[in-house]
Parts: sequence; structure tokens; C-alpha cells
Amino acid sequence: MSSELVKLQNSPRAAARWQKAQQQLMGKRFASALAGYQDIVRRFPGVAQLWFELGIAAMGELEFDLADQAFRRTMELSAKDAQMLILLAQQYQRLRRLDQARRCFELAAAADPSSAHAQINLALWHEKDRQLDKAWDVIENCVAEHPGEGYAVYVKAFILHRKGMGAEAETLLRDLIQRDLPDPNVRVSSHYLLAEILDEAGQYAGALRHLLDAKSLARQTVNAQQLEQDYDRADVRRRELLAALAPGIIQRWRQEIPSGINPCRLAFLGGHPRSGTTLLEQILGAHPEIRAFDEPVAFVNEIWDQLAPMNAPHALTLNELNSLNASRRAEMRRRHQKSLLREVEGGAGAKVLLVKNPSPTMALYLWLRIFPELKVIIAIRDPRDVLISCFFQNLTLTATNANFLSLNRAAKHYADLMDVWLRMRELGGFDWIQVRYRDVVADLTGEGRRATEFLQLSWHEDQAKFHESARRKFLFSPTYHDVTRPLQSRSVDRWKNYAEALAPIQDRLAPYCREFGFE
Repeated sequence: MSSELVKLQNSPRAAARWQKAQQQLMGKRFASALAGYQDIVRRFPGVAQLWFELGIAAMGELEFDLADQAFRRTMELSAKDAQMLILLAQQYQRLRRLDQARRCFELAAAADPSSAHAQINLALWHEKDRQLDKAWDVIENCVAEHPGEGYAVYVKAFILHRKGMGAEAETLLRDLIQRDLPDPNVRVSSHYLLAEILDEAGQYAGALRHLLDAKSLARQTVNAQQLEQDYDRADVRRRELLAALAPGIIQRWRQEIPSGINPCRLAFLGGHPRSGTTLLEQILGAHPEIRAFDEPVAFVNEIWDQLAPMNAPHALTLNELNSLNASRRAEMRRRHQKSLLREVEGGAGAKVLLVKNPSPTMALYLWLRIFPELKVIIAIRDPRDVLISCFFQNLTLTATNANFLSLNRAAKHYADLMDVWLRMRELGGFDWIQVRYRDVVADLTGEGRRATEFLQLSWHEDQAKFHESARRKFLFSPTYHDVTRPLQSRSVDRWKNYAEALAPIQDRLAPYCREFGFE
């Protein structure tokens, strides 16, 4: 503990001010928190935790350069604190300052070479940055030093799988599953990864068994029933809002577009998760006049969280939407753009800003209230393929993601989200296009050209080589690995390998299969 931290803690007035700033930070009252932190660090400039929290408050206020300065100061004061450096790296990822994030992970591993946690985080960073040889060297050393660390062994299996060594990965995973591990999430993740390996090997029955084992174990780590109930209450309120929307309402909203809007056109790329949104984003984002954003937090942070109570998601009413005055909407637009451009040095430099984030399709009505000029692209994929693909995902369990613990709940989630799209499409009054995943796989240039021209641009030759540019990017989507390879048809009609498991919900999915042209 530093001497300055001791002085701060022994100063009742300063300690009380720090506690107040922390409470404001937790309550997302970022401006007040930032002012408090700035006052305290002037008196105690050598306390790393103060600078770290100041940086988070600055991010909340969209003061990204100030956040960077605060985090750099934290880094200087935490040269030997591996845990703080890991936390700092994670904040730099939120800030989308990826060079600094990588540097913090490297410093953490160097600060405490005996820390398995630091080594694992560095290996995972290298893997996501497609530096597999570096990732392998780090995790090999980590497992050699910590053979009993289950998560390190899992990460080794994960990297082996990425290197195309599925058989070696399978051996490690089967051993992990049999171990009595203190962290149940390691066994959950091991079942998921083993299911993926078996699926790739054509062993579909075995893959399904391990998926079901993963789901069963995962349900024991959270109160899944409570999460499902929270989700269902939100869905009831959302459907009430959709029913209250009347034809012509979006056209009326469109008449309220504020003057002097940004010259960059804004487009939203959505649909159900695992419907091909990342593929479309990479094809469109390879165009030199399109700046594509991979699952940014701007909409959720600057619009959704400002309107919906934290304990009642999707609880907006039609009256609340209509009552958003021009100044409030203009401020949200301004903050959204500033948040979006955090990762773009010197401004966007593009004609189109493309936001890819499938889950906020649930709130498409809110997108169109704040951005009625929005151009909307919805990715469509065979609902059965969507469900199987979602079922394979090892996701952090939230009220939404808990739906993917069973195929029945996954079908409900699919219906809930696509009913939002179908209702908004029925209401009309905005510019939209649907793009089917299987059509893109069959005719990349034709479908890519159609989507590009919808954005009022001409097809560019670089778009056909999207996978080459994707290899040079750090992607945040769970499917970051898939889009770095040329298009393949393996994912089309994948559901047929699991037709028996899907049989009980086929009737529920049938209306959507017919609607989107999948027999």
C-alpha cells in the first residue's frame, strides 16, 4: 500500500469525498463523479486506484482523451501490480484503444511471471489478435508452471483447436471434464468446446450430448429461472408497445429530423444473433467509404440506458417515445456519435457509418425514434440454423442469454426478436432491406452489391476480398475467427444434423421459415 493511499484513508474528509465519488460512479452520475475524482487526485496524485476510477468516470462522460491520460497515469503507478494492469487492459478494450490494451496485458505478465491469471489473459489476447504462435508460447509456459490450473489447460485446448489440432484439444478437454475443479465454469467451457470439435468432426450425437451437459452445468451457476422471468416480463411490455404503434408513426417521426444532422449517413445492421451480421459487416466494411463498427456500446450506453430503467428493460411506452422532445433527441444523437467515434482517430472520414449489433434489433422502434432517417439492414438466416448456432455459443448468462440454455427458450427468443422486426417492417416509413445469409454464400458479389447500393454506394473490388481485410482487424464479435476465412457453405442447412433435437419446436419456427423463404 502506497504512503499516499494511507494518508488518503487517514483523512476523514478526503476518504468521505472518495466514497461519494465512487457512489456517483456506480450510479452512472459520471459528471459529478469526475469532478470529485479530479479534486481528490490533485491532493493525492500518487494513488493508482483514484486515477483508474477517474478514467472510468471520464469514459462515462465521453471524455476519451482524458480517460486515456488517467489510465496512462494508472499504468505508471501500477508497474508491479499485475491485477490492476489486467483491469486496466480491460478498460482500454472498452475505450477501443487496442495498442494500450495489449501493452497492459504484456506488462501484467511481466510484473508477475508466476501469475497464471496474467499469463492466461495475455494468451487469450494474442489468440484474438490472431497471433497464435505467441499465444501458444505463453499458454505452454503457463501450463508447465501451473499444471493444476484448470482454466489454463482449457485455454491450451482452445488454442490447439484454433491451430487445427482438434484431436489433441479433445484429449485435454476430456481429461478436464473428469477433474474435480473448483471453478464449474471451466467444465462448462470444456463441454462447449468439445461439442464444437465433435461437430466439426461430424460426430453430431456426441456434440449434442456435450452441449446439453454444458447447459445443465451452466444452469447451476446462476438463478436461471429468475433470469427467464425477468426476460419474460420485459417481453410482455415490449409487445404492448409494439401493439400500440400505429401505421404512419415513423413517417411522423421522420418529419422531426433535426436540422444540421451529420453529413455521414447512419445505417444499422441487425437481425437475430448468428444470422450472418458479422459476415455482412465485413463485406460492407471493406468498402473505403463505409466505416463499420463491430458491436459498439454507443446505442446502449447513450440512448437505451438513458431512457429505460435499469431494473425494467424494454419498459418504454408509446407516450414516452412520443414525448422525447427535440433537444433531448439532439443530445442523444450527439452523444451517440461521439461515443461511436471513440475508436476512429481524426473523425470517421467515410460517407456511411454502419453500426452492426444484432441484439439491439429488439429496440428498433427506439433507433427509429432517435434516428428516423436510419437505413436498416436485417440479416436473415434459416431460423433452424440460427438456433443451432446460438445453442453452440458459450455466453455470459444474462436475462437475454439465459434463453439459450434450452432449444425451446431459444425458439421463443427468436420469435420475440423477429416479431419486433416484422412489426416494424409492417408499419413502414423507413428505409430497409433484408439480406439472406444463404444468398450471400451463394452469390457474394450479387448480394454484396445489392446491400452496398442500398447504402447509396457502388460496389468496390475490395469487398470481394473481405476476409483478407478482416485478418488485419481486431474484432469484438464472438464470430471473429470465422470471418477471416473465405466463404464456405458448411453453415447452410447445418440444422439438418440436429433435426431430431429440433423436431419438438419445428411447428413454432414454421411461420418464420415460411415468411423468410425457407421450406
